[in-house]
Amino acid sequence: MRVVLRLLPFVKKYWVGLFLSFICMLISTVAGLVVPQMLGRGIDSVLRSGAQSTIIIAAIVIVGASAIRGLAAFGNRYLTMVVSQQASYDMRNRLYDHIQHLSFAYHDKSQTGQLVSRATVDVEAVRMFLSEGLLGIIQTVLLASGITYIMVVTDWRLALITLAFIPPIAWVTIMVSGKLRPVWLKVQQLMGSLNTTLQESLIGIRVVKAFAREEEENRKFLKDTTGLYETQKQAARLTAINMPLMVFLMSIPTVLVLWYGGRQVIAGTLSIGNMTAFILYLGMLAMPIRRLGFIANMYSRTVSAGQRILEILDEQSPVREKPGAIELGRLKGELTFENVSFRYNAVAAALNNLSFTVKPGQTVALIGESGSGKSTLVNLISRFYDVSSGRVLVDGYDVRDVTLSSLRKNVGIAQQDVFLFSATIKNNIAYGMPDASMEEIIDAAKAAQIHDFIQSLPQGYDTWVGERGVTLSGGEKQRIVIARAILMNPSILILDDSTSSVDAQTEKSIRLALNSLIKGRTTFIITHRLPIIRNADLILVLKDGEIVERGRHEELMAAGGIYYRTYQAQLAATLDFEESLMED
Repeated sequence: MRVVLRLLPFVKKYWVGLFLSFICMLISTVAGLVVPQMLGRGIDSVLRSGAQSTIIIAAIVIVGASAIRGLAAFGNRYLTMVVSQQASYDMRNRLYDHIQHLSFAYHDKSQTGQLVSRATVDVEAVRMFLSEGLLGIIQTVLLASGITYIMVVTDWRLALITLAFIPPIAWVTIMVSGKLRPVWLKVQQLMGSLNTTLQESLIGIRVVKAFAREEEENRKFLKDTTGLYETQKQAARLTAINMPLMVFLMSIPTVLVLWYGGRQVIAGTLSIGNMTAFILYLGMLAMPIRRLGFIANMYSRTVSAGQRILEILDEQSPVREKPGAIELGRLKGELTFENVSFRYNAVAAALNNLSFTVKPGQTVALIGESGSGKSTLVNLISRFYDVSSGRVLVDGYDVRDVTLSSLRKNVGIAQQDVFLFSATIKNNIAYGMPDASMEEIIDAAKAAQIHDFIQSLPQGYDTWVGERGVTLSGGEKQRIVIARAILMNPSILILDDSTSSVDAQTEKSIRLALNSLIKGRTTFIITHRLPIIRNADLILVLKDGEIVERGRHEELMAAGGIYYRTYQAQLAATLDFEESLMED
């Protein structure tokens, strides 16, 4: 119940529609209760006096009540559907917004398929309950209460026979609902896993085909679908047991009422009209009882789905803005790391006690083996993660004291993991600056050495990029990502191994363009190609999360340490490659 209560605020703002729906439901319920009563009175009147006028009046009332009931039921149904759609719209948007604002730390451990499932399947399950179950519970209680009252007034003995079977029916409903809840939770989780498998397989379809792993992927998908099928079958079995069992339990009082009521009619203590009305009310009572089983099933699924939705909404990002955070203007680009340490988890430090200062306009190169902490270091600048200890300062401001949006608008990033959206090349370049003019987009593309290639395409900048940029080569994608970072005209520019997928000639062209681009802005370059960083103002060599060497190219070469050995090894590898080409 706690889960449902926490979901109700999504409905509260639409209380007017909900109230009108309740009024329609009330009218529909009352109109429905009138029909058997009027029919019973009409029968008794005809049997007593034989006057046809009474039955005509009763028929007119019944038709009118049925019409009112139908119109009110339409209003109730329509309004609850509208309210449920509005509530699910808000819920889905809030969920998506919350996911967008969660830090890298959350997305590092979450599965995309599970997030997609919660924003679609789980929200839809909650919407169904808001549409069918929320007022349905109230209507069921009202209808059952009204029928019970009329039954007791008509004949308390017959009413007692009928009501004696309500507790066991309620017990069956509660028991089945309790068993269904964990089953539906498992169904929701399995649907998320299925989405993850499907998404990974489709995104990596080229890898799957390249390694002829179609059968293995089919096996994985079959395993997930089989698990989902078996669990859904278990839910269907429990649901299927519930409804017939309640129908059977309701048939027992029906038989008893016919037997006992028939004897009363014969004895003259109960009129035929009242007996007829009682039987009709008994049939009407079966409807809310059956509906109770349907709502119980829906409630179980809603609790499971709502629990998964609230798990995300309850997730607090460790990267949060302070109240009254400072709104930055354009930064000069000074950056300081003061005794910075960072851990992804409690096991091992990714960065350990780093300290250095970068003046505005300087270029910093980060080198080291994979896993040495290079990308982690630059991720702290944009505050994708918060430091475990120490401080990161930009122009003297602790990054934790400023607004995230103003900080990140000052930092342009060309990440190692190249990602392009399913949109035009123009829109991909302008992603960080959606209001940029076409001239600015072209200038950024020229600086990234991608303009001529774009112009050679039939649709130019309006060429549609396939999902994740599959229609482009690795080098083309990286140059578009560099253009995206350039267009932002940031105070701090981060190039995270951004030339790893380009050929030597293109790399040279980009390097020449960047030489003019980085003037006046602080630049961080992560690369494994050391000749690119010879002119850097500061080179930091990282190993196991620590700075083991620092200085300019000449200083590090003279020191004869890790940088010197790595540079010499790369130079020797280049010479060997060139010699092999000459021999061929």
